Amino acid sequence: MDKDKIVEVLKTIHHPEEKIDIVSSGIMINISGDDKKVKIILQFKKPVDALANSVKRASLQALNEKFGTEFEFEIENIFLQRKVEERIPFKDVKNIIAVASGKGGVGKSTVAANLAVALSKKGLKVGLFDADIYGPSVPKMFGVEDEKPPMKKIDGREYISTVEKFGVKLLSVGFFVSREQALIWRGAMATSAIKQLMEEGDWGELDVVVLDMPPGTSDIHLTLVQSVAVTGVVIVTTPQEVALADAIKGVNMFRNKDINVPVLGLVENMSWFIPAEHPENKYFLFGNGGGKRLAEELKVPLLGQIPIVQSICESGDAGTPVALNSDRADGKAFANLAEKVLIALEERNQSEKTKKVEITK
Repeated sequence: MDKDKIVEVLKTIHHPEEKIDIVSSGIMINISGDDKKVKIILQFKKPVDALANSVKRASLQALNEKFGTEFEFEIENIFLQRKVEERIPFKDVKNIIAVASGKGGVGKSTVAANLAVALSKKGLKVGLFDADIYGPSVPKMFGVEDEKPPMKKIDGREYISTVEKFGVKLLSVGFFVSREQALIWRGAMATSAIKQLMEEGDWGELDVVVLDMPPGTSDIHLTLVQSVAVTGVVIVTTPQEVALADAIKGVNMFRNKDINVPVLGLVENMSWFIPAEHPENKYFLFGNGGGKRLAEELKVPLLGQIPIVQSICESGDAGTPVALNSDRADGKAFANLAEKVLIALEERNQSEKTKKVEITK
């Protein structure tokens, strides 16, 4: 067994939060074994590190590619056990708005990104937290895919710096993984990563944080509402019957007596198609009025109807949300949405106090 060759391979592996490799940073602390089996111990600096298994897999893959069947490698992850003071996620944030959907593909992240920008344009201090951990799209929509937020110390404690763009503070798991990497995480790993990002993010004082939630209903949703006091949730749907049926499930999840997070209202996305050459025409490709009927049935406000416009898609791909230009019809739709969300938020805050969800069973 040539330890030096193994060390050279491990020097190509980085922890996403470290600027240097796992050997130089002291994560790799021991190599032992014989001519057939090699054991490597990785020691991580935090009692809980959601990225530890990713580092372990990357190390095993690199070693197996280098040495083939020459050695059998075993890697053990251990964690520094130290007393950790409780961190309060978003502790200086006045309001937390969750943007959710009953199913994927309805434009939830597009609505969340543009809502955050529109709220910022109204003079509010805004953050956007990408909690859609399996499909983080916020870095792409804001044109900051290559950003790697550094760690910073505040009062002797380490925090993750947010990325600021268009007046919105951003944090996403997408900053810490490659664009092509598929996040194959079990539920416990995913929720741990979400909590770490929330607790260690340097958000500062904000009027609003918008949470871009994963689609559907899952344990990540429960983790979020149990970890932070969500002021209210905005449900995104399309006019299609299949989307509306899933939107009902989303609303009912938040209205469940054990969760009881106020639903601020519905947003109907892809309401109609407007061709660029005939902006006065509307074509209802996915049905007409489904969002309005559902809002009336559920007794919640219809906060906005967002048309299908090519510029919305192109702007998201280019990293310049359409809400930046409220003079255009597409940008104005999100400006109006932000106005109605603020009204719903004010009414909600006057009627009840925000609190974290407590689930005991």
